[in-house]
Amino acid sequence: MTDVAMHGHGVRGMKPETLHSFDGIGDPGKFGVMFPNLLPLSASDDALAELAAAMLDRLDAAGNPDPAGDNMNIPAGYTYLGQFIDHDITLDTTPLDQQKADPLATVNFRTPALDLDSLYGDGPGIHPYLYQRDPAKPKIIGKMLIGHAAQSPDQNGRSIPTLPNDLPRNQVGHALIFDERNDENLLVAQMHLLMLKFHNKVFDKVVAEKPGLSDDALFKETRRIVTWHYQWIVLFDFVERLTEPGLIQKIKHQGRRFYRFKQRPYMPAEFAAACYRLGHSMVRQTYSHNQVFNPTADSIANGTLGLLFFFTGKSGSITGELAPVPPAPPPAAQNTLPSNWVIDWQRYFDLGTPAGGNFALNHSRRIDPLLTPALHTLPGLIPEAPPQLVREFNLAFRNLRRGVQIGLPSGQAVCRAMGITPLKPSQVATGPDGKAAKKHGLHEETPLWYYALKEAEHYHKGERLGPMASTIVAETFLGMVHGDHDSFLWQQSDWKPELPSAKAGHFTMADLIRFVGDINPVGTALEQALEPQP
Repeated sequence: MTDVAMHGHGVRGMKPETLHSFDGIGDPGKFGVMFPNLLPLSASDDALAELAAAMLDRLDAAGNPDPAGDNMNIPAGYTYLGQFIDHDITLDTTPLDQQKADPLATVNFRTPALDLDSLYGDGPGIHPYLYQRDPAKPKIIGKMLIGHAAQSPDQNGRSIPTLPNDLPRNQVGHALIFDERNDENLLVAQMHLLMLKFHNKVFDKVVAEKPGLSDDALFKETRRIVTWHYQWIVLFDFVERLTEPGLIQKIKHQGRRFYRFKQRPYMPAEFAAACYRLGHSMVRQTYSHNQVFNPTADSIANGTLGLLFFFTGKSGSITGELAPVPPAPPPAAQNTLPSNWVIDWQRYFDLGTPAGGNFALNHSRRIDPLLTPALHTLPGLIPEAPPQLVREFNLAFRNLRRGVQIGLPSGQAVCRAMGITPLKPSQVATGPDGKAAKKHGLHEETPLWYYALKEAEHYHKGERLGPMASTIVAETFLGMVHGDHDSFLWQQSDWKPELPSAKAGHFTMADLIRFVGDINPVGTALEQALEPQP
């Protein structure tokens, strides 16, 4: 089954008998719980299925997301940055036989850390297939491999040339990246590609500014700069957009109260299986992807979720040499990504591009209990399937049932444990989804994932998380960075970003994209093609 924007998905091994046999403060290892003394919430599958069915986002008459549900404060790119981050903090390399021998996973696994191991693997020496070769010498250098998107036409029949704008792939379309989950959909794949290009740009900068460094020292310095700026973005651009400005510094000053550990960070179930799954509600049904594929006033944007999955090697139909030549249109297989599907970053992050013409900035959907219709019918559902099977392909149902299966407490119980006044039952029971919750008594003791979304809707109209989820998300991310002995918080707690940025001492995704410089490859290529030749 293909997962869609699966924030918090990589939580293999979470079982109630192991989760509740330890708490995070004692350094349990792989997974743990923040609140080990809280009772798990109990709810039937039928109740959860009815609630999940009511968590349906609205589309307009043209089939695009209802503009009233857009979150004007969070551009859509942060949805897929969140997925990229999720894959960075949940990577597990423990062999299956060792997982069985060590059910608490106290050895042989990578602790959660924002260290970009999903990008770098274990470096050029151990995973050379991720890195470029020196064109003058038969040796690996510290720059990342970049793939190519094949020549293709635009909407007017003009040729968009081959562009260096896909993940590197082998002959059968598999992405040559350390975490194949980053080829699940086109947007997270292009996010991974952006980070590859970010590394290469920093590498060239270090070469120019620090000549004479050994190959090993050059790679380490590049990775430090890239990783520290990425950690800064996660804490002060991404997390504080989801929570509130200044919250990270506030918690850093006052100390973490709930996400505590002695030496090693752990992955709290309340975060991974509930609060950080907020990204599912942020997913749009359609996107204005670039100037080739964008909506008109009365049509659906061509950047549908289905096509964003189609143009991948893991979840879609990029099959390299196995595809026909020339490639047929969807749903046939593709040799590679067509150049007309390369992302226009100014449509996903706010780079100050003025509105007008066919340009549109994609906003994320509000952080609320409504999931786009595509997530209610995940790929793989057979026609005329029985109701018991249909609900298995509803992502909302999967999230709700997962929380019950691993023994998560209710949102109200977590609030009380944190000293936060919970929502009143009448506040949970608002809207069609709230009525479904009330029918089964879930407005009084509410599934934690659903409660986090309802809390955001109640306090901030879905523009950011409420107090309980904000605290859990912010403390967890801050703790993961602080627990990494190579992070900027551990190595140099007063460090400030050193790369060029719009605001001195700060660094955002917009700054990263401008630094890389490859903002709108399709538009740039078409403009160059129209320039008169000397």
